[in-house]
Amino acid sequence: MSADQFVHALRNEGLTVVEVGAWRTHNRNQKGPWGPVHGVMIHHTVTSGTAFTVQLCRDGRSDLPGPLCHGVIAKDGHVHLVGYGRANHAGAGDSDVLAAVIAEKRLPPDNEADTDGNRAFYGFECENLGDGEDPWPPAQLDAIARAAAAICRFHGWTARSVIGHLEWQPGKIDPRGFTMDSMRARVTERLK
Repeated sequence: MSADQFVHALRNEGLTVVEVGAWRTHNRNQKGPWGPVHGVMIHHTVTSGTAFTVQLCRDGRSDLPGPLCHGVIAKDGHVHLVGYGRANHAGAGDSDVLAAVIAEKRLPPDNEADTDGNRAFYGFECENLGDGEDPWPPAQLDAIARAAAAICRFHGWTARSVIGHLEWQPGKIDPRGFTMDSMRARVTERLK
């Protein structure tokens, strides 16, 4: 989908979307292709404070240039768009997991890091400390489900195309504080 279709899909799903700078052309496409895209990946940020989190995800860090995702989902449920195209969010992950996402089958264990995920997934960073104690407000959980459902609806995917970073890359724990099975159930309900 185009960047315009992306923002329209999110708004049509009932989300409040904040467009940050020239997000439509902010990407890492010079480092490799983006696409074909096969799914949606959910992360937590290990940050607090929406303004800081959005800036970090847009600009990146000295060791990892931004954008670090396509959208930041804040505690209040607003989706801040920071990039479109290849983004530094997924990293290398398991080719068997990607095959399962494409086939919309049950996910196997992620025991390899042999496949470029930055080309294959839309990414949402969700504002949370990731310590298992920082709460996930209802508005934020609803927005995560709506954002994932918007993309799935556009592409004709089911909730099986929505994964967590912890299901993609060995050693990752995000998102922590809810299960991806519970989030996929929310996405399934939205798609009905």
